[in-house]
Amino acid sequence: MAYKYILYDIEDGVAKLTLNIPEKMNRLSNETMKEVVAALKEAKDDDSVRVVVMAAAGDQAFCAGANLADFKGLSPVESRKVFSAFADLSRIFIDLGKPSIAAVNGLALAGGFGLALYPDITIASENAKFGLPEINVGVWSCMVSASLPKLVGRRKALELLMTGDMIDAKEAERIGLINKVVPHDKLEETVMNLAKKISKKSPVVMSLGRDSYYTMLDMEYDKAITYLLEILAIIVSTEDCQEGVTAFTEKRKPVWKGK
Repeated sequence: MAYKYILYDIEDGVAKLTLNIPEKMNRLSNETMKEVVAALKEAKDDDSVRVVVMAAAGDQAFCAGANLADFKGLSPVESRKVFSAFADLSRIFIDLGKPSIAAVNGLALAGGFGLALYPDITIASENAKFGLPEINVGVWSCMVSASLPKLVGRRKALELLMTGDMIDAKEAERIGLINKVVPHDKLEETVMNLAKKISKKSPVVMSLGRDSYYTMLDMEYDKAITYLLEILAIIVSTEDCQEGVTAFTEKRKPVWKGK
């Protein structure tokens, strides 16, 4: 599929999606969000893709969110239709079935803040900044608030949501918003090395394990343990798990079949 607002490339099992409108600070128009969702679905359905990387062109902004002027004068029905694209974007990363990594450089604001958090792992350059400034113009960060407390806790999440203050990459790492801060010139290298490292794991075990992790997050402890016991039984019965155990005993690298 040809894309207008993003770049989509696959190399060595890693699909890289790059927001490619730096002159507009990689803002999320409805068309851009639809392209991102479409590309993620393409990656999901492609068995050659083991890991997905979400990146952005330019140094100024990873993504500055949506253009608020687009929301002016919308009725509730029209608003719901427009904002459904944000909901789709937040869901698709969970439903991806494959590991995902965000490479964040520059500003990650509002919807761009969410786009930086939705992937499984987030690596940021030292000049990245994160914020939810839409509260300053009378908009609440509804989509982001679904996942933010799980990362930083209720109190810190509410502080970010209520104040609209920006935080730098070091503070984002400190509070658990992101995984790691790296020098600006090492961001792409760090992210791609991590993606390639993860891509070498069994794809079927990675998918089962990752999906089970998200499924059990909101379960009661006993229900989670019961559920995970079933998943573990399935994982151990896969060809890849048996190959991994055999390779370990034979002191060789496993050859994954994805089964």
